[in-house]
Amino acid sequence: MSFDSFTDYIRFAYDNSPAVREKFAGAGLKPADVQSVEDLPRLPVTRKTELSKRQQEAPPFGGFLAVPMASVQRVFASPGPIYDPQGDGEDYWRWGEALTAAGFESGDIVQNTFSYHLTPAGFMFDSALRSIGCTVVPAGVGNTELQAQIMRDLRVTGYVGVPSFLYTLVKKAEEQGFVSELLLRRAWITAERLPEELRALLREKYGISVFQGYGTADTGCVAYECLETKGLHLPRGVVVEIVDPHSGEPVPDGETGEIVITLMVQTYPLLRLASGDLSAFVLEPCPCGRPGKRLAGVLGRAAAGVKVRGLFLYPHQVSELASEFPAVRALRAVVTQRDFRDELTLEVELAREVADPPPELTAAIALRARDLLRLKAQVLFVPPETVGEALVVDKR
Repeated sequence: MSFDSFTDYIRFAYDNSPAVREKFAGAGLKPADVQSVEDLPRLPVTRKTELSKRQQEAPPFGGFLAVPMASVQRVFASPGPIYDPQGDGEDYWRWGEALTAAGFESGDIVQNTFSYHLTPAGFMFDSALRSIGCTVVPAGVGNTELQAQIMRDLRVTGYVGVPSFLYTLVKKAEEQGFVSELLLRRAWITAERLPEELRALLREKYGISVFQGYGTADTGCVAYECLETKGLHLPRGVVVEIVDPHSGEPVPDGETGEIVITLMVQTYPLLRLASGDLSAFVLEPCPCGRPGKRLAGVLGRAAAGVKVRGLFLYPHQVSELASEFPAVRALRAVVTQRDFRDELTLEVELAREVADPPPELTAAIALRARDLLRLKAQVLFVPPETVGEALVVDKR
């Protein structure tokens, strides 16, 4: 369902979503009080912590679902956990507009390396690619050697995934001696920072044009690059504000603030979802001719979580991990980067000094970290008083 006007959307969300009605009531407002995008700041922002809490109190979607459950195609689980519904529609998450802007077209054979397990990214791009006529190779994550071979054997022309894995695949093809046989010429990446030096390397050495976008598991596509790569355009169906992280009030155009998203869809009408990411609006017209403001990219984090290999890592997850091992006095997660790939090290202080920590404890912490954090990590035992108060340290 598309909405003819912003007021139609507000009325629908209010009438069909209990959580939206609670938001209005808490602010002392009625739908008639929010007639335009400029009125949105009268409502409070919705933070991920609140969304998770609401879902625990009113499972599974915290009262935001605005359609019958029978209309939900799939349900995904993001770290938290936070549950995300996929509603009806050929390209529900709206990434087709972004992929088309980057030059993907009917006839492309595209290797989709996002996970199809629990998190929505794999299905997001699978449906978007098929909606514009591409043939999809549902590769998922891992299996580097096999994926490089698939890329050659199936004459893949496009890639969707994180930039570090794209580089890993190309390097693997180079090691195996067939990188010159690859037909890969276009890549779409998101969920991980794209270093400009990596973009230049992929273009100049391997002939791969790389474009990036921004979105969340809750909202799908929020912004995307066109062929000009001069900022990220805002798609249809999404309202984006840049606000002060503390007050929730919009900052002047061009200043840095937190990205806040209002999702104008029938299934899951989220109002003023705070992303935790910082950005700013680019006001100069884009040479491509598309109108409207653009995002300058992700300029940092306003919230406590950091993104590692496309997944968020939060301090409370690290604290929970440490609490499961009585022998551990303190634990922190340290994020670094090597050869354009994120690396995670768990620095562990033991409750009592041990000359040689038992290997089985190392293995147990690493295994539990993979289950709880959904990330592979190296475990490093450190001397007493090494781990400070910060539970997550980003050194990238």
